[in-house]
Amino acid sequence: MAREAITFTGTQETMLATLYARALDSARPDSVLHDTAAAEAVARIDYDFARTGIRGTSAIGVAIRARVLDDWTAEFLAATPEATVLHLACGLDTRARRMAPPPSVRWVDVDLPEVVELRRKLLPDPPGDYRLLATSVTAEGWLEAVPADRPVVAVFEGLTMYLRAEEVERLVRRITGHFPGGQLLFDAYGTLGIKLQKLVPAVRNAGATLHWGMDDPRSIEPWGVELVQSLRSVELPHLDKLPRGGRIAMKVLALLPGLRDSGRLVRYRF
Repeated sequence: MAREAITFTGTQETMLATLYARALDSARPDSVLHDTAAAEAVARIDYDFARTGIRGTSAIGVAIRARVLDDWTAEFLAATPEATVLHLACGLDTRARRMAPPPSVRWVDVDLPEVVELRRKLLPDPPGDYRLLATSVTAEGWLEAVPADRPVVAVFEGLTMYLRAEEVERLVRRITGHFPGGQLLFDAYGTLGIKLQKLVPAVRNAGATLHWGMDDPRSIEPWGVELVQSLRSVELPHLDKLPRGGRIAMKVLALLPGLRDSGRLVRYRF
């Protein structure tokens, strides 16, 4: 089978790093995410994945982040089985297939047209009420294509840091203004993490640029949301899966002001 050549650069190229990380994690005996579909997709791509800089420890870190977002999404769907999942900047993430939501769930994946084109070649649509929208999440009007008849859990991983503050606020206000209620689940960098972005190989090697950072997770509550939970990257569950060196590094970072807030996962309700 011919492999798909990749010509993406910048922000779009970074999605290959997270895909590769999930693939590496899936090959481990004690995998965090068990995302075998990611490994299948990597095998079909013609790309030098060494460019991502992803290694064992960083791969597990990516899988842990995805696992927490999966678990939060599953909690929401368990309480609200007739809901919409709005998965923004989905890239080549197999979350819908990985989570296998019940038939009562409407799942909407959203990403740029060129990403959606590649996704259709590599990843079969999961069963159920599944939709794939080809648009920028910052574009006007696209949300009107998503019915507003149900609560929503909006999941956006690896997105906010590539947007500017006004774009993040506009996106949050659009979602909360469109749906009757729900939750927002996403990851965010702290401002120090933004300043140190060139130390992240996947960002540096792709030539991507990070913009928005958030030090206080309550700082966006004036946008119409209420903080439910915030977890620093250094305090996430499943860190015991990291190799010894990674566990020690996390313990050291947890003691350093600024650095311990350089990344976090957050969930809000509205």
